Amino acid sequence: MEEFYRISRLPPYVFAQVNKIKAAHRASGRDIIDLGMGNPDAPTPKHIVDKLREVALDETAHGYSVSRGIHGLRKALAAYYLRRFKVVLDPETEVISTIGSKEGLANLIQAITAPGDVIVTPNPCYPIHAYGPVISGASIRHVVTPEGGDFIEALERAIKNMTPKPIAVIVNYPGNPTAETVDLHFYERLVALCKQYGVFAISDLAYCEIYFDGKPPPSILQVEGAKDIAIEFTTLSKTYSMAGWRVGFAAGCPRLIHALTRIKSYLDYGTFTPIQVAATAALNGPQECVEEMRARYHERRDILVTGLHEAGWPVPNPAASMFIWAPLPEKYKELGSFEFARLLLDQAEVAVAPGIGFGEYGDGHVRIALVENKQRLRQAVRNIKAFLAKDAEVIKRELKAVA
Repeated sequence: MEEFYRISRLPPYVFAQVNKIKAAHRASGRDIIDLGMGNPDAPTPKHIVDKLREVALDETAHGYSVSRGIHGLRKALAAYYLRRFKVVLDPETEVISTIGSKEGLANLIQAITAPGDVIVTPNPCYPIHAYGPVISGASIRHVVTPEGGDFIEALERAIKNMTPKPIAVIVNYPGNPTAETVDLHFYERLVALCKQYGVFAISDLAYCEIYFDGKPPPSILQVEGAKDIAIEFTTLSKTYSMAGWRVGFAAGCPRLIHALTRIKSYLDYGTFTPIQVAATAALNGPQECVEEMRARYHERRDILVTGLHEAGWPVPNPAASMFIWAPLPEKYKELGSFEFARLLLDQAEVAVAPGIGFGEYGDGHVRIALVENKQRLRQAVRNIKAFLAKDAEVIKRELKAVA
């Protein structure tokens, strides 16, 4: 049967294939430690759930909501930016609430692109950054920077050699999957470059509150004049363990906010009002829960990084995010990330995300999520250590025989 056009432009979803293998193992009774998906495992803080329950009992709160977000929620996001980044935002023209940052980013790209327009993304990158434009009918150009390379220099070279000129560049720091971080000077250079070439900057700041060692990641909107060309997406999913609630935001450039507001007005009525009110309580309420979340991920990071080093797998120590972007162990590099992830599932009962799912230049890595408790992470380390101690050549021969 012939595929629909937009569906035909999408590659096979690698993570769905991994999930299928994982489900088969679990169905056979195996205890899989799932470090594959970035799904927060802690409960949503009680005061936020209490506010949801309170408003949900109000009979008048169950009608259509406001597509761009209720005023109190947009005002709360503006207050957060002032508190966290010293950035002043107008809740009426520079802030919009979205049904999660993923939906917002996809709809923004739909709003601003015409068929054939070019969007630039890094490679590897979070899938929606690449395939949101593809779904919208735009074209993607990837910028690849070797480890330790200069993304801004590579981006400028790419823009100079592109026809047509790109309409926007998408950046994501702290990065998913790479956990890479940048400083404010990076954003100053990016804003200057985008202004020079007439390109919009789209920043995904989903992991800005998961940072370690006292180094909070900056916002692109801290750069003077950034709001002329930049829009930034944030979310409550990771900060307050509200992934299933679907509450996100876009802030910045009034022209882009207007475009997103306009297209959303045709597509949705916004998030359920009690959820928006509870999200307002999350942003305006006590923030000790955020500090506890940060400490929890910090401890998990240390357990995994230390344990994997001792197991003979020298993974990097991320400064932020809920991920470790781990190069494949030397003796398994030839397998590629998908086969190695499959092997880790079979031999160590640990699920990770293959780097190939984030682009071809991610194939030498796997992404490990810090989403299990300390005991389960220690068990994962023991399982991986036992697996790495085995004869790799024997295991690879067995893998080929099964295939």
